[in-house]
Amino acid sequence: MDSMSRRLGSAVIVLLLVAAADLSAQDLVITNARVIVGNGDVIDAGSVVVRGGRIVSVARGPADGQRAPAIDARGMTVMPGFIDAHRHIMTGDDDRWFKEQAGVRMQEFLEAGYTTLMSGGGPVPGIVHLQQRVDKGDLKGPRIVTSGRADTNLKTAEEARAQVRTLAKAGVEIIKARVDDEAEPRQLDMLAVITDEARRHQLDVMVHAATVPAMLGAVKAGATKLVHTPHASWLNESDARIVATAGIETLSTIGFGVPVFGVFNTTNTPTFRDGKPWPQGIGDAGGGGRGREAGEKAVNARTLWDAGVTYGFGTDTGYHPQAGLAHELRALNLMFSMQDIIKLMGPNTAAFIDKGKDLGTLEAGKLADMVILAGNPLDGYWNLLNPKVVVKGGVIVVDKR
Repeated sequence: MDSMSRRLGSAVIVLLLVAAADLSAQDLVITNARVIVGNGDVIDAGSVVVRGGRIVSVARGPADGQRAPAIDARGMTVMPGFIDAHRHIMTGDDDRWFKEQAGVRMQEFLEAGYTTLMSGGGPVPGIVHLQQRVDKGDLKGPRIVTSGRADTNLKTAEEARAQVRTLAKAGVEIIKARVDDEAEPRQLDMLAVITDEARRHQLDVMVHAATVPAMLGAVKAGATKLVHTPHASWLNESDARIVATAGIETLSTIGFGVPVFGVFNTTNTPTFRDGKPWPQGIGDAGGGGRGREAGEKAVNARTLWDAGVTYGFGTDTGYHPQAGLAHELRALNLMFSMQDIIKLMGPNTAAFIDKGKDLGTLEAGKLADMVILAGNPLDGYWNLLNPKVVVKGGVIVVDKR
């Protein structure tokens, strides 16, 4: 055998060993766990078996005879990995963010329990590059679902169509558009053009519609997803049924208006979610009611839920992931039980990002994205805030046992 053949043979062996190692890393067995499946089922003293990064079984009792790395989760709870379907991930200059912040920020998300994030609209191409780096393994972090912003304030339909074509070519997975609180007809007309062009590229359009008129206008204009629970008035049952009948998924973001503590200062001073004073920082949204948006969003959220809307989880935050998670959860807890919140965070949010076949519940065939918690989330949302182990695709990415 000549030297070239020997080198090629050695390279093949190395590649095979690497592939085998990767496959092994995606095999896992979790035993003695309280398993919150996410579809309403809870299994005490259950086991989860993972092969090749996907779940092959979820069952009561031990997982005997399995040759894979094992986690004894005695006294702990395993549930689906968290998904934030409306998160502002990247800030500032793209190159500088990748150089100075990417590693730390992505690790913060994992440690908070997030295994999947949908960007809240750009930046493009930065968010696409982030997705590619995570997918390739160059950067450890949650899987990224990309979006890009389309402007509804353009003057011509061709301008609107051109921006959708540009975003589609850039590789975004969903278009985000905005309808202002007053839902002006010119914006709704442009939104209809954007949704039409997006359909030609097999893209959905999620719409920032933060008031009842904006929500109803977005539905009429052809929006396929809504990224804000409305405020500025109380949503009535008939309006909620319009959203449900249209089959439009909606995200929570009801922490909007609720004062934030301990994030932007240590003086027990309430702030708005961007650090500005509360409630002045909210501005004119909702007619300026000293934070009444917080109450309107919570009540309207329950109205949408009771009407049968697929209602998912999104924080619309840009600060520390664990703090954003806690803020949204405590707001949701005002109107939803923990059983509801688990469904909301799991299968409903997976449906919003069009990944219900792979994510949102712990069932055979789905991706092995899991969070192992010390406590029982059914006892209170605070037990979601300190994950001990986070698993993404069968790989342990956080271990604080």
